[in-house]
Amino acid sequence: MEYVSAVPEPQSRAESASPARGGGRRALAAALLFAAVGAAVVLLASGQTWAEGHAAVGGGSVPLRATGQNVTGVPAALAIVGLAALVAVFAVRRAGRLLVSGLLALSGAGAALAAFLGADDSSALDEKAARTSGDAAATIGGLTHTAWPYVTFAGGLLLLVAGLLALRFGAAWPAMGGRYERDGSPRARKPRPVKDPDRPEELWKALDRGEDPTGV
Repeated sequence: MEYVSAVPEPQSRAESASPARGGGRRALAAALLFAAVGAAVVLLASGQTWAEGHAAVGGGSVPLRATGQNVTGVPAALAIVGLAALVAVFAVRRAGRLLVSGLLALSGAGAALAAFLGADDSSALDEKAARTSGDAAATIGGLTHTAWPYVTFAGGLLLLVAGLLALRFGAAWPAMGGRYERDGSPRARKPRPVKDPDRPEELWKALDRGEDPTGV
């Protein structure tokens, strides 16, 4: 009669570590994608029209518009900071990697918050109306807002997610210049070949150095 043990057999280290490595690679790919797309979206949307209206000048009106850069330059600036932090994640290790991962997350959060707060802003158009009309008290009329601030907000959230992934899984990601195999372990150095003094090329090299290759 055969007996079946209820105790599971212990897995090898390689088998237990493979899911963690797979999760780290997936997190790395997701972080790179989110950060690249998020930064591109923020930079693109910040250059679009966020608000538009008209200013009364004489007996008529002049159409005016304000881009995201006119309203606030914070999202675009933080998107560039986030990209720099993403690159720095692979250039540093340990505490430095944790620091730049946090910077990436904060850049995304700041860009999203600035875009959200600027979605209903009219001060940029009021300033343009005052300059156009020559009246410091003039304000914009027929004010309308577009959806581009919320697109910028979404791009900032992608940067934030990339930063959170770096904080959670960044410790297992490879560093620039690191000598790693696919499994993440350090690559073994190849032993240097031992020189054979009896080989013809070694004898000639010894003669060139002024040494006696036959001496003991």
